[in-house]
Order: sequence, then C-alpha cells, then structure tokens
Amino acid sequence: QLQFVESGGGLVQPGGSLTLSCVASGYSLDYYHIGWFRQAPGKEREGVSCLSSGDSTSYADSVKGRFTISRDNVQNTVYLQMHSLKPEDTAVYYCAAVHVTVSSWPTVSSCAPNMYGSWGQGTQVTVSS
Repeated sequence: QLQFVESGGGLVQPGGSLTLSCVASGYSLDYYHIGWFRQAPGKEREGVSCLSSGDSTSYADSVKGRFTISRDNVQNTVYLQMHSLKPEDTAVYYCAAVHVTVSSWPTVSSCAPNMYGSWGQGTQVTVSS
C-alpha cells in the first residue's frame, strides 16, 4: 500500500519561504501522478499543484509563480517549494497520488482532490507576522 509522510511545515512570516517534503513508502513513485493539496479551517480541500509521472505540472492560479513542485524518484520523495508566502496560504498541506493505470494525466491534471488517494496526515503551514 502506498503511504505518504509529509514534513517541513511551520510558522513563517509573510513573504517567507518553506519547502515541504513528502516521503512515499510501499511503492515506487515512478508510475504515479502526484499532488500537493491544502485545507484551510472551514474550507474544502483544494489542489495546489500536481505532477505527472512524466513531470508535467499544473498549479492553482493562486500559487502560480510562487510554488514549485518536484520529485526525486531515487529518494521516492515529492517536494513543494513555496516562496512569497501569504497569510492565505495558511493551511494543512497534504500529498496524494494516483497510479497512471487508474487515470491519465489529462484527466487528473486539474488537481481535483477527489481524483487522488493514499493521503498522508498532512503538515501545518502558518503564514503570520
């Protein structure tokens, strides 16, 4: 069973940066599309950025130009580099994945949370002065 453990969250001032990590176990990520998602208090979970097995990317409009998703298949880890953080980025951040045989990239590139599974426990990101 594919499992994820997220880390790297914390408290950061507006304009600051953080890099989140998501370590996978159970299966190699080579054949998975992977995503970072977030959920703020009182709001629905939303897709932040997704990465295909072939390294195509998609980003929510709210984070374009500020966040970068990447993967290290040797380390079986997915990263989310976050820059120019804003208070509205405050949320619990999760990673999740979907196997390439379950859904094609065009189908999941919208980064809709209901298309992904194997959710981690999340890591809290708080942007505040």
